[in-house]
Amino acid sequence: MPLIQISQTPGLTAEQKRETIAAVTKAYAEATGKNASSVWVTITEVPREHWGVGGEPLG
Repeated sequence: MPLIQISQTPGLTAEQKRETIAAVTKAYAEATGKNASSVWVTITEVPREHWGVGGEPLG
């Protein structure tokens, strides 16, 4: 069971999340030859103040 985890700042709509999950699943299945029904995808929304890039907080 492949598990793909996406962490990002909040903001996607429910429809965008559905589309992202479908696209990531399809791409992984095509690239690896795995059955798409076995691919798990999670989207975790992390507030901007919990991110840092280049040593600086985003929030």
